[in-house]
Amino acid sequence: MEPRKRPGRTPAQGGRTARPRQAEVARLAGVSQATVSLVLSPKPDGKGRLISEETRRRVLEAARSLGYVPDPAARRLAAARNNLLGVFSFTATFPTDVQHSYYPFLVGVEREAAALGYDLVLFTGSSTGGAGAAGPDALSRVRLADGCLFIGRHTPRAELKRLVEDGFPVVHLGRREELEGVAWVGADYVEATRGVVAHLAELGHRRIVLVREDDDAPASTDRQRGFLEGLEAAGLASGPADVFRSADPQRELTPERLRVWADDGVTAFVAEETDTGAAWRGLLSAVREAGLDCPGDVSLALLGSPSSDLASEPVPTGFDIPRPQLGAAAVRLLAALVAGEEEAREPLVGCAFRPGPTTGPPRART
Repeated sequence: MEPRKRPGRTPAQGGRTARPRQAEVARLAGVSQATVSLVLSPKPDGKGRLISEETRRRVLEAARSLGYVPDPAARRLAAARNNLLGVFSFTATFPTDVQHSYYPFLVGVEREAAALGYDLVLFTGSSTGGAGAAGPDALSRVRLADGCLFIGRHTPRAELKRLVEDGFPVVHLGRREELEGVAWVGADYVEATRGVVAHLAELGHRRIVLVREDDDAPASTDRQRGFLEGLEAAGLASGPADVFRSADPQRELTPERLRVWADDGVTAFVAEETDTGAAWRGLLSAVREAGLDCPGDVSLALLGSPSSDLASEPVPTGFDIPRPQLGAAAVRLLAALVAGEEEAREPLVGCAFRPGPTTGPPRART
């Protein structure tokens, strides 16, 4: 006997029987998901009247062809907003220590949420290894809030994509252009890194090496892009040897390697800042073990702020990340998405250049 089909579900290619989502309707109609929402779920504020009849017709035809029907449970949840914004970190331990690099983000998040009349929900899944540690549905609990803010370098793409396709408001703190449909706020690491390279070039450095971790996190790729653009703007040649990528900089960045670079004319190094601090720690350790003087023999700069456990060290030349401002911007964007302003976005936040004693003119070679 042929199985009875569930109402509102249309088999698709590959035998898929899941309920079609608004994101699929938007792709087929060639419009934004916000437009689909206004056509299929008109709000009493009358915004839907601004949509042309031609666009409305394309959306309705796409919805019919896909067999789309509104999810009544989702509608009830959307209508039952409770002024709660979620916060989920993809670090192994949630940043509750005031010295943690993520803590200033949370300060900005809390202050802006209070100013906008929202309460916060801190999801504890991130305390036990982050998303993924509890299985593929680790992020399902965030739907208890009206929307959720995510923090971390490495994110589970499939889970975030599912939330966005379901129309759940999501904002990532940090650039995430590679995740289609995920709203984000970020610091302008490209321009800030260009500024650090320009400073070194003005001091007279002609050979500079970037030390970074070996991953493709957007924060890392942005710094590398700014580094290479800075070299080009200063008229300095660049090549693969000018970027040192390592999965374990504290082990692979050896004193011998530093001496080879110095003998080859490298007079300055810049390192990216990450939540591990591995690139900067490895660089500092290698310089000391190689017996090189800073800034006499080599100048050093950090693309970010040093971690708190390096408080005994001189604060290096570099730039400061405006973490509280980024946290506040993320909350403003999330609140706008919760309110239905799905085309809202925040501009990149600038980073302030930080002078320091770790850079100086290169020593004349004899």
